[in-house]
Amino acid sequence: MPSRSLDPDGQLYVFGYGSLIWRPGFAHAAAHPALLRGFHRRFCIWSRIYRGSPEAPGLVLGLDRGGACRGVAFSVPGREAAAVLDYLDARENIGDEVVYARRLLPVRLLDSGRTVRTVAYVAERGSAHYCRPAAEEAARAIARGIGQAGANRDYLLNTVAHLRAMGVRDAGLDRIAALLPAAPGTPPDAG
Repeated sequence: MPSRSLDPDGQLYVFGYGSLIWRPGFAHAAAHPALLRGFHRRFCIWSRIYRGSPEAPGLVLGLDRGGACRGVAFSVPGREAAAVLDYLDARENIGDEVVYARRLLPVRLLDSGRTVRTVAYVAERGSAHYCRPAAEEAARAIARGIGQAGANRDYLLNTVAHLRAMGVRDAGLDRIAALLPAAPGTPPDAG
């Protein structure tokens, strides 16, 4: 029910921590830098559709327990909440593959200091797609993964670039990006 998802100010807030940061896919009134405590961003979901295939699964980000995560809280007028939640539910959980649980979590808006009730999609640890690969394994999977939404490498590098533009460095993502082999067709460094 959308009304339960609204903050007391009447807005729907959606927390973006990965591709939602750079490709939300829904109209929003504002985008606020935000901090979520109790969860961290991690490549912990095997992707066999969006960023990989059944033969070469890729990895996508999830919010996993522990730590904290900087991201973006998008505010949406309450009257548009139902349509946005329908869109996000379909985007995050494809068909019967439930890999994320939609949760209402407190998020601090860093531009105002306010704490708002925010919809966030948290990794479902009970899913067969949940994983905790080491950085080296993650880099190998991301390097080869290509799915309906494009190359897994692009997903990682776009997320890292947009986080850096927000002044956020994610050590886990930076480590995986540093371990990626050169993209096919990339000329070797000249001397």
